[in-house]
Amino acid sequence: MKSLFAKDGRGIYFVIAAVILVLDQATKHLVHAHLRDSGPVSVIPDMFSLWYSRNPGGLFGYFRELGDPWRIGLLTLLPTVAVVLIAYFLARGRETDRVTLLALGLILGGALGNLIDRIFRGEVIDFLDVYVSSPELAGQLVDWFGTAHWPTFNVADSAIVVGASFLVYRIVRPYPPGQAGEAQPV
Repeated sequence: MKSLFAKDGRGIYFVIAAVILVLDQATKHLVHAHLRDSGPVSVIPDMFSLWYSRNPGGLFGYFRELGDPWRIGLLTLLPTVAVVLIAYFLARGRETDRVTLLALGLILGGALGNLIDRIFRGEVIDFLDVYVSSPELAGQLVDWFGTAHWPTFNVADSAIVVGASFLVYRIVRPYPPGQAGEAQPV
């Protein structure tokens, strides 16, 4: 079996996933220990706070109303399959583009972080709370999106969104400037 840290350098993307996983679980542990029984802690007034919440649903609370065992099965089985496929692709895939591999490493770390919560807690701890209190801007956001309050999220969610954004970037801009038609080497 080829080493993950061989010349191809793919091991670094597993290290990135591990760092995301550790950061996610450490922050969730701290939030659970220190914010569970308190209200929000304002970080940037009228914009950003830390607020302990537990999300039994998926992204943005989807599937929250789906009864057990279906919800738990769906939100545990599908991420498990995704984690296995991403890990396999990172270890064995032919992709050499660094942006794509970084995206997969971020998604892998985030998916593992939330999967661990689902397995051991039955739900995910969220604590990053972004909102707008300015009446003018809040009104505009409510008109556009129906709310001026972003759903509470965590480090794992952030890594997944950043990774997915990198994948979208790579789809929109498939090759680095000056290398049209060539994948970027690792």
